[in-house]
Amino acid sequence: MAAYQRGDYATALIFLRPLAEQGNPQAQYTLGYIYAEGEGVPKDDGEAAKWYCKAAKQGNADAQNEIGIMYAAGRGVPQDDAEAVKWFGVAAEQGDADAQYNLGQMNREGRGVPQDDTEALKWFWKAAKQGDADAQNEIGIMYAAGRGVPLALAEAAKWFRKTAEQGHVGAQSNLGLM
Repeated sequence: MAAYQRGDYATALIFLRPLAEQGNPQAQYTLGYIYAEGEGVPKDDGEAAKWYCKAAKQGNADAQNEIGIMYAAGRGVPQDDAEAVKWFGVAAEQGDADAQYNLGQMNREGRGVPQDDTEALKWFWKAAKQGDADAQNEIGIMYAAGRGVPLALAEAAKWFRKTAEQGHVGAQSNLGLM
């Protein structure tokens, strides 16, 4: 990990690959990330998905979220919203804020699950409580539109302001529009 953190990807790969092949989930996740980003190797979504999936099956929440993203986008794996929701759900239940936000989006948009604003809001709340600015902005949007909650512009403005103060450009724009 020290080699990886200093950008010496060639050395990191020498040590990571054997660990990943032996079943170390953190090494598998990191190897997936290296391939997804093309750090020291040609970018390869298929190889990234392979390693993310291995780590995800062993309970690595970061890998579960990443493989969910790959299924939602059809990157390295066939596009499959239901499979994306499955992986987001597993990671979200472990408390992963990114996965909670992603699961909220899937529910809000009706991708892989029936469209459900109340369920979306539940997951946005969980992520927002952990400080996820995107989720906080979504809560503001839902209050502004009366989706899953009663229409409440003052509450929407409160969420936009809170998120805008964190530098979230979308929330700053939403607050400006209000």
